[in-house]
Amino acid sequence: MKRPLWAAAALLFCSSAASSATITWPNGQKAAVSLSYDDALNSQLDNAIPALEQHNLRGSFYLTLASDVVSARLGEWRTAAANGHELGNHTLYHPCSKSQPGTDWVLPFNDMDKRTRAQMRAEVMLANGYLLAIDGQQERTFTPPCGHTETSDGNYLPDVRDLFISIKGAETSLPKGFSSLALPDGQSGKELIDFVKREAKDGGLIQIIFHGIGGDHLAVSSEAHAELLTFLDANRDIYWTDTYRTIMRHVNAQQPADK
Repeated sequence: MKRPLWAAAALLFCSSAASSATITWPNGQKAAVSLSYDDALNSQLDNAIPALEQHNLRGSFYLTLASDVVSARLGEWRTAAANGHELGNHTLYHPCSKSQPGTDWVLPFNDMDKRTRAQMRAEVMLANGYLLAIDGQQERTFTPPCGHTETSDGNYLPDVRDLFISIKGAETSLPKGFSSLALPDGQSGKELIDFVKREAKDGGLIQIIFHGIGGDHLAVSSEAHAELLTFLDANRDIYWTDTYRTIMRHVNAQQPADK
């Protein structure tokens, strides 16, 4: 069964109160688009990055640092970062809540229900250190695995917020309702484009969280992905497509005017 193409931020994470400031984009575009790719998958290196670079677009890649694909292809991730792609934090081991539906695959040591907030902070900090060794970047963004944030002693996001310039789906510097999230799983290029067009009507930030591209899990085809990139490339005057880190730097820089 396909997951819904669109999802409100509240469905994934509990967002904090946001600024009521109006956000504008660098060249007067109608909306910003963040293309991100979770879990450090082979198909992202093989298919997603070449397609992005063909269109001179850049994406955000949230690495699960214990993945074999990170260690086996470390040089390629380093090259991706040098070419302008963002490497984001997706923890070391990708912990999720085993009490949630569809998480039978979660190993006992990765069960968020048995983790503590302090343990999660320690893991996230270590992941940041690993990422620093790969790309030399100090500013980082974070996507919580599975969108699960509750540990045995509460929500851990407040304990790690100081480590990041933004946390995907839990942004504190975006006006309420300003961001929309999609998690594609098998959708066509037309469906992806229609989602962008629909969500851009009111402006704001459109976030598409991919996993596999032409392979691996929760995949969309390389053709569908390429169709979306072609559309975004051809409509740069309407949609500002950039890394989540760059977009959120831009958003955060506008906040002092609202104070």
